[in-house]
Amino acid sequence: MIPPNPTEPDAAMAGLARDVDALRRQVAPLPARVDALSGLLAELGETVAALSARKPPTPAPSWLMAPTDPEVTGRLLDELAGWLAVVYLRYPDAVESFPDCWCWHPHVVEELLWLMHAWAAAYQGPAASVALAGDWHDRQRPGVVRRIKATAGVCSRENHQTRPGWPDQVTGAPTVPSEAELDQIGRWWADAREESAPEPPRTDRIGEALRGGAR
Repeated sequence: MIPPNPTEPDAAMAGLARDVDALRRQVAPLPARVDALSGLLAELGETVAALSARKPPTPAPSWLMAPTDPEVTGRLLDELAGWLAVVYLRYPDAVESFPDCWCWHPHVVEELLWLMHAWAAAYQGPAASVALAGDWHDRQRPGVVRRIKATAGVCSRENHQTRPGWPDQVTGAPTVPSEAELDQIGRWWADAREESAPEPPRTDRIGEALRGGAR
């Protein structure tokens, strides 16, 4: 009979101690990791709550698509006039190109309305920022000033008065060219767009010119 080796239990215990120590080292960081994960979850919850509470961007009203309600249109013009006096007309280039008949030009009112709301979003909105303010100064405001100057900068109130011999200033709804042919064009594009487009009918002006040349 082989006598037991007294070193075997000691070796087994030493191995077990090493395993326990290795396991202890692996488990030791877990509380810190759990605390870090809890902190991240808390921060995420705060971020989600802040995003949920933030108001969505407010769309700018449209003068061209404004409701047919005098109270609404009157309020839009009153708010716009107040903002023009406080902000827009503080800039010399805006004053130089601003026609005194601005409110007779629907496209000018439309431009100024959205510019006013862009200013409010940049300076007063829930997402107001220096970047938005810089974009308003560098790009948006100069663009509106340039377009108003190009389309209405030389106009005046007198141009909107009806007098014999004076040219009429068109400010009503425009007529869309070729509107009568839209149904025909729609059918062609839906069914036969790979073929040649249908020929447009001759206008009275062209027909008169052709008839005059045939004489």
